[in-house]
Amino acid sequence: MRTLIQAFRTKELRNKILFTLAMIIIYRIGSFIPTPGVNYKTVQDCINTLSGSQENFIGLVNLFSGGALLQLSIFALGVMPYITASIVVQLLRVVIPRFEALHKEGQSGEAKLTQYTRYLTIGLAVLQSTTILVTAQSGALFNNMCSSPIPDNSVWNLSVMVLIMTGGTGLIMWMAELITDKGIGQGMSILIFMSICSGFLPQLWEIGWGTNGTNGDWLKFGIVTGVLVVILVFVDFVELSQRRIPVQYTRRMIGRKMYGGSSTYLPLKINMSGVIPPIFASSILAIPTLIAQFGKSGQSWVDWINKNLANTTSVWYIALYALMIVFFCFFYTSITFNPDETADNMKEYGGFIPGIRAGNATSRYLNYVMNRLNTVGAVYLLFVALIPTVLIMALNLNSKLPFGGTTILIIAGVGLDTLRQAKAQTEQFQYTGFLLEDIDHKEG
Repeated sequence: MRTLIQAFRTKELRNKILFTLAMIIIYRIGSFIPTPGVNYKTVQDCINTLSGSQENFIGLVNLFSGGALLQLSIFALGVMPYITASIVVQLLRVVIPRFEALHKEGQSGEAKLTQYTRYLTIGLAVLQSTTILVTAQSGALFNNMCSSPIPDNSVWNLSVMVLIMTGGTGLIMWMAELITDKGIGQGMSILIFMSICSGFLPQLWEIGWGTNGTNGDWLKFGIVTGVLVVILVFVDFVELSQRRIPVQYTRRMIGRKMYGGSSTYLPLKINMSGVIPPIFASSILAIPTLIAQFGKSGQSWVDWINKNLANTTSVWYIALYALMIVFFCFFYTSITFNPDETADNMKEYGGFIPGIRAGNATSRYLNYVMNRLNTVGAVYLLFVALIPTVLIMALNLNSKLPFGGTTILIIAGVGLDTLRQAKAQTEQFQYTGFLLEDIDHKEG
């Protein structure tokens, strides 16, 4: 709160905060503007009929779009195409040497990778919007509980709707970059944060107040809220924790000057993979459920999927979900952090870990440390991701909880990162103002 008050007292920061709020308002307004060609009344009837029972991949995309997907709005795809494109580009660094070379080039290479990410985002937006519209047309988007919300099924109408939804994704991507450049925080993360929070508080309130004529349970509301606060504090603590490996740099003579001789440390986070493992795990497990919606009810494979994979409290779902989180935790960290590359960079600049020889020995040591951190990080992710399932089973909640492991990690991570950036910029402007006042005083 103190940081926020100080930020509003500084004109530059106040303008950045107001600009960010303006972009968020535009983003939320666009989430409720229906795509031309959609019967708005039918969509609202379908949403009321569905009443929060969406548990598949569509539900995950709807979470990241702030409810815009089921509204079939112009921002229906939300930030999901950009998230998918960013992850795919990172994974392609392992397969395509050109991408890895661009990553090592620094700022110019990262700019090129960002450009590739934009192109891939548009391509994925076309694919996802087509899939969603076809799913809505068939009725599977709303679990076949209502009539089709698209009256005109002509190819021309669907093409125009795909074009509008893709354009909405491009607009969201542009707004996110504007927030990054002219606002506070990382633009795409801010939009994801607001999308989740837009449906988070109303769903949490429904536990105590009730919905659709049913009475709520304020005791369950208090338990869920208390558990949520405790988990958020725990997540903040873990996300800020680091394993600091000491690094010593030798003194070197370059020309007539002596460089080096300093001591620093290599910070390694406990959760290096971030929110990626739960997203990947839930997305993959939701694909069979989405496919089963196109099958006929009563078929053995459809019933098995609906019983074991569509139900987040089933033994099969919990076991597969846990195994995938552990796998992606190690897999994604191995892509984003390369011990060999880090050891080579340290050796090149004359750095070494005290007690460890430079080169291969350093690489093996870093790999050993990362395996231990990944083990702790995987257990941590499992705990956070499975807490909602435990609450549903323990409290016998009929509806889906308003938060999950992915939701908690994003809220805590984005909140911490935004506060850090706001605090850093506040201190920067205060320091600059102090220097300018000191110079004016001396000149006077």
